[in-house]
Amino acid sequence: MTSLPPDSRPEVLRMEGIVKRFAGATALDGVNFTLRRGEVHALVGENGAGKSTLIKIMTGAYRRDGGEVWVEGQPVSFGSPADAQAAGVIAVHQEIHLLSFRTVAENVYLGREPRRWGLVDWRRMRTDTAELLQRLGLAIDPDVVLGSLSTAQQQMVAIARGVSLGAKVLVLDEPTSSLAEREVAILYDMIRHLQSQGTSIVYISHRFDELYAVCDRTTVLRDGRLVATHRMAELERLDLVCLMLGKARDELRQGTTAFAGAAPEAESAEPLLRTDGLRRGQKLRGVSLDVRRGEILGVAGLLGSGRTETARAIFGADPAEDGGIQMDGKRITPRTPDDAIRAGIAFVSEDRKGEGIIPELSVRENLTLAALPTLTRAGIVDRAKQREIVDRYMKRLGIKATSADQKIRELSGGNQQKVLLARWLCMSPALLILDEPTRGIDIGAKGEIQALINELAGTGLGVLMISSELEELVEGSSRVVVLRDGQNVAELRGSDISQQSIIHAMAEGSAVSASPALES
Repeated sequence: MTSLPPDSRPEVLRMEGIVKRFAGATALDGVNFTLRRGEVHALVGENGAGKSTLIKIMTGAYRRDGGEVWVEGQPVSFGSPADAQAAGVIAVHQEIHLLSFRTVAENVYLGREPRRWGLVDWRRMRTDTAELLQRLGLAIDPDVVLGSLSTAQQQMVAIARGVSLGAKVLVLDEPTSSLAEREVAILYDMIRHLQSQGTSIVYISHRFDELYAVCDRTTVLRDGRLVATHRMAELERLDLVCLMLGKARDELRQGTTAFAGAAPEAESAEPLLRTDGLRRGQKLRGVSLDVRRGEILGVAGLLGSGRTETARAIFGADPAEDGGIQMDGKRITPRTPDDAIRAGIAFVSEDRKGEGIIPELSVRENLTLAALPTLTRAGIVDRAKQREIVDRYMKRLGIKATSADQKIRELSGGNQQKVLLARWLCMSPALLILDEPTRGIDIGAKGEIQALINELAGTGLGVLMISSELEELVEGSSRVVVLRDGQNVAELRGSDISQQSIIHAMAEGSAVSASPALES
């Protein structure tokens, strides 16, 4: 059956016009998705595209607000993951949700152990598990304790459990995120075996090499909407990146931002920050970069490229396991954010609401949060000094609020972001790390923040700016480093900094100067 082209295989799953809303915000807006028997279908998109929401509706974790779902031609409405499992739609998540201290057989039949005379039939459980593993081509002892196996083998057991549940559709969510390269081959072999048996697979991954190695088709989501569905063999990597980012090849021109010209590259100066081969699991696999005073270093990459992980490693939020970090020529080892702050590093997270503002506190309290140790003596805050700092930075950054005592949650997104910038600027850092500094704010506030970043670099502050906005990187960066799969793949300078060259590096893993070929 799987020798037939994807479009000729019978449908096993169809989702039409799927809508999902959360507190008035639309997460999915009329999304269609089809999966055919024995097909491996990639589901891709950047952060906020709607992949997770669609999968949760598909597997019963969420109820849809609109649209229809069919499994093998029969309409279904899943009220829980158990309902989806009963219909043969089963998710295997990147975190292995099994019991490490129980045997492989016990995990495969967890919660539905075969019984005889009211007691667990251990012999049948072991025999059935052994037959299942053999059928899947896995040389794993059903009596071995799961925790003694490699991560790859545990992943295979999780998939085997899904098969034993009668999976018609298996959802594999970032299945290689914790696997070594040699273990990925084991997963590929199993996927191909499942395909040959007629099992359909929804495959979620940010790694292009995987998508092109195992997937028949891909569906691209962006901002909760369906962008396109294509056969992988007929879609160039560059075009896939363009679809994910919402860019057309013939429209990759410099946009207009408020940077008004990037800070010049400081070639002669010694690096303020230098990282050498930062590693952390599979997320960072040897990231090296440097930032000079008065320079804006742009960092580009798709979801999962290691952009945010690099920032968090430098700031000590998720310390690197290997590699070196230097500030002003001195080696530092930030194990906590306090270590990084003492070294002159500030970090504005992309998660403004979750890791930035404290909603119920005032503008005054949020702005001076990092500076409190310097404003406090014997446990008492120096109110006059605090007021002077707050007034100065509210005026300097143009923060619009009824007063410094207004709760920050009542401010617009752009003004909240300015408060977070002020929080760090009042600490007089040498390096400012900005992760998606203009995400989720209106166009007017975006321009103000872009102009402010440019101004700060002009005063000699080193800036490391992570952004998904290509125009922002092109127009605002002195240099651009492109990451892919936790590694550097390109560094762009001068006239080579263009949307075309950034997208090419994301897709192909190497830099290329802007050329007519890319624009055709």
